[in-house]
Amino acid sequence: MELSELAPSEGSTKKRKRVGRGPGSGHGKTSCRGHKGQNARSGGGVKPGFEGGQMPLQRRLPKRGFTNIFAKQISIVNVGDLDRLTDEMITPEVLLKEGLVSKIGDGVKILGNGEVTKPLKIRVHAISSGARDKIINAQGNIEMIPKKQVFKKVKAGAQA
Repeated sequence: MELSELAPSEGSTKKRKRVGRGPGSGHGKTSCRGHKGQNARSGGGVKPGFEGGQMPLQRRLPKRGFTNIFAKQISIVNVGDLDRLTDEMITPEVLLKEGLVSKIGDGVKILGNGEVTKPLKIRVHAISSGARDKIINAQGNIEMIPKKQVFKKVKAGAQA
């Protein structure tokens, strides 16, 4: 097989519609645009959602809901997922590295779905009571990270 012999599969392509090339083509005169009107003109047409000047549907309907700008972005992990980790101390950074959370955000919370088969040492921001019981029953250890850790930014050249 040569590069010059390559061709698309039979029936996979169609010929381009050549409009405005006389009445014999079937696409002559108005070039498939109909008679007059906004869509028949050069550069004509309407954008999506335009309804001929009447108030569009998306503006007639009322707004609903809101986005809470103060919402906490807490990542959750189930205890069943922690069981496969081999690290000595499980921290939010370890969970991020292992791909169990996509970002730490405002903290990591452990939930109780799944089983714990080995003692785990965990350091997280929050934990559910069911997860706490399962980890303690498996002889594990839980350390809580304070919810609000304040970090002072030191300006370059300033004395700390």
